Amino acid sequence: MTMLWKLAAFILLPVLAASVAGNNAPTVRPDGKYEICSEGIRGYLIPYGASLSNLFIHDIHGEERDIVLGFDNATTYSTSRFHPHLNGVPGRYANRIKNGTFEIDGTTYHTDLNDNGGRDTLHGGKNGWDYRNWTVVAHTRDSITFSLVDEDGEMGFPGQVVSYVTYTLTPLQWHIRMTAFAATKKTPIMLSSHTYWNLDGFQNPHTPLALDHTLHLPYAGFRPEVDNILIPTGDILSNNKYSVNDWWTAPKPLGANLSAAELLGNCGWNCTGYDNCYILNRNQAQSLNWDAAPVATLASPWSGIQVDIFTEQEAVQIYTCNNMNGASLS
Repeated sequence: MTMLWKLAAFILLPVLAASVAGNNAPTVRPDGKYEICSEGIRGYLIPYGASLSNLFIHDIHGEERDIVLGFDNATTYSTSRFHPHLNGVPGRYANRIKNGTFEIDGTTYHTDLNDNGGRDTLHGGKNGWDYRNWTVVAHTRDSITFSLVDEDGEMGFPGQVVSYVTYTLTPLQWHIRMTAFAATKKTPIMLSSHTYWNLDGFQNPHTPLALDHTLHLPYAGFRPEVDNILIPTGDILSNNKYSVNDWWTAPKPLGANLSAAELLGNCGWNCTGYDNCYILNRNQAQSLNWDAAPVATLASPWSGIQVDIFTEQEAVQIYTCNNMNGASLS
């Protein structure tokens, strides 16, 4: 799985931080974070969950902004009582497995029931991949690779899986490549980058939220139907023009439809917001040339920062932090 984020402010600025200019050696910071950088962009990463903890870029005001949510200290990720999957790689199966049960070649497997009062498995269970310390196997000035070996039977999943996650920075771009190999048995694998964005770096004097950020998903005309606990039903729904799930006809603010009655229940029982998978309805040529056009664009009118997302995958998940209130991260 490969994803590419292209980041830019709407005007050209001197964007490489002085602290990393001219530094060609890889850096491990005193706070335990691994630093990588390129022209106009730098990031901090940690082994816990193979997570991105900070991503810095300058905005149209000339200020460097950290545009992802994260803890200041690397040790807080493993000690926090609230685990919001901050910018890590959930696995071995991202999202939900109904009843924590699946069948392969006539054998039924039961995975850890860690969500919705024991009704499903979320992100691989209570010891999923973004709850574990990965091994740093390579680190250069602009790239880092993490590795994890997930043993047979862990969280109920069959077979050993070996995974590598590589983050690379190039001028104003962030690349992430996730690979996983089933070494001994057939097993379900689905990985994702669980990144929380705030393109204002939480410095917008008018709001700490990202609801005024505009989102555009130009290929997202369909989505899987889900039940009250966000388990897919097997049906595919159209994202009708001008509906709350219409992100494809034109960019619109994330908070544009928060007061719409239609949005209640969109992200599960009694939930108003988004936690939805959007299917990328690309033709064969567009899928093969996946890096030619973004599947998602997020932009802030205040900071002028825009993120264009490219992937060879067939869907993207949009989550608006419906279960987070900001005070629960300690």
